[in-house]
Formats: sequence, C-alpha cells, structure tokens
Amino acid sequence: MYKILQGTSPGFETLVEFLKVWPDLSPDWLLLGNGPMARGEAADAPNRSLSLQQVVRGDKVVVVTVDDKGNENTVLVPIPAQAGYSMAHNEAVYLQQFGTYKIPGFERGEFRAFEVAGDSMAPTINHRDVVVASRVEELRLLEPGEVYVVVTAESVMLKRIKNRLRSHDVEVMLYSDNAHRLPYGMETRDIIELWRVRGYVSSYIPSAPDVTVERLWEVIEQLGFDRGEVRRHLIENAPSDAPH
Repeated sequence: MYKILQGTSPGFETLVEFLKVWPDLSPDWLLLGNGPMARGEAADAPNRSLSLQQVVRGDKVVVVTVDDKGNENTVLVPIPAQAGYSMAHNEAVYLQQFGTYKIPGFERGEFRAFEVAGDSMAPTINHRDVVVASRVEELRLLEPGEVYVVVTAESVMLKRIKNRLRSHDVEVMLYSDNAHRLPYGMETRDIIELWRVRGYVSSYIPSAPDVTVERLWEVIEQLGFDRGEVRRHLIENAPSDAPH
C-alpha cells in the first residue's frame, strides 16, 4: 500500500488481490475511478445485475457475463481498450469495466461487440462501426468467406478468412476488403480468440443506389450469382490503377 500511495502503479495481480481481500470494493472505482467505492452504494449503479461465470467453450474455460436471469450479455470492447483486451480478454476483473447490452436478434448465445478501428474492411465495414460476433470454438469450424475478429497477443484485427482450415493447417490467410491492403499469412497457433461477425451497427448510411446499377445486380442474382461474391471478385481482380 505504501508504494501505491507513493505513486507506483499497481499491477493486474495486485488489483485482483485487492478485490479478493475486500470483496465489497467496487472494480469500477478501483480500476477507473468511477462510481462509489463500495459495491451497491448507489441504487442506480450501472451493471448492478451483472455477474460473471466460467463456462467451457471447446477446449477452454472462458469468462462470460450474465444478467440476473442467467442470460449472457453482449460485452462491448471499444477501440481504446483493445490493446489490453489481447492480454486480459478472459479475466473477470478486466471484463467488468465494459458496458453490457441486450441486442435484438442476439439474445441467445455468447456474443461480443468490437468497435472497428481503421479502414481495412472498407467499404464493407467502416471505421468506428461496431461489429457483433459469436465465438468460434475451434478453427476448423470457421465458415470460409466470412468476416472474423482475430485476437492475438499483440492485436485485435477484423479480417476476412476465405479458406476452410483443417486440423493440420499451421497458417491462415487474412484478407481485407479494402483493395489497397494486401493479404498476409498468420500462424494458427498465434490466434488466441476467433469471433465470427454476425452483424454490425453503423452510423454510415450509403447514398441512394443508381437505378441502372441496381437493375444490373438484379440480373446477376437472377443468373444465380451471389452479389457479395461478385463484388469481392471485382475488387480482387481490379487493376491497381482502377478507381475506387
């Protein structure tokens, strides 16, 4: 305690010990300086019905947040917190600092929301959009062609994975929808968590579509082609000096 009073920043393990010794101490107050010092002092305190449980997901034991009825919440991880998320994504004290939400259409199952940083997935998903994703328990269960949140020890990335993975594969190729970003390979052993994007929330509203272009898409779909696959094919095969 003397060192803390002298200005030395306590480590994560020290903070956990504090909460074990003083269980009535508020994690929000201890970690962020928000709210009352003790749990339950304010009747309108956020997340007052929030609790944490350990559950088995695949071959791992993970921490999830649940409400007072035992239903899992969606935890939102904003951009500023994602550097820490790489290291403490499964720590109860760390997860308690985030807001939890009930999102229509995502009530059943384990979901996590991530705020998007950068334009690597533009124009599909843009900077500051929020993606809602479900946990992929094993890499071999991923659906090729979908967008994923890839968590490693160094970063939280949003990428498209086009190829199915087999149990003996040691590398996965990560793709961006932004044609100016080149794909690159990553060793599968470096992936700590993988979340499949199921939807997203965006403040960007595209302009009204060109009628001629929409009619062309209708013809393409009537011929049996998927609009998304055609768009990705056009982007990937466009010459480097083509307008975007």
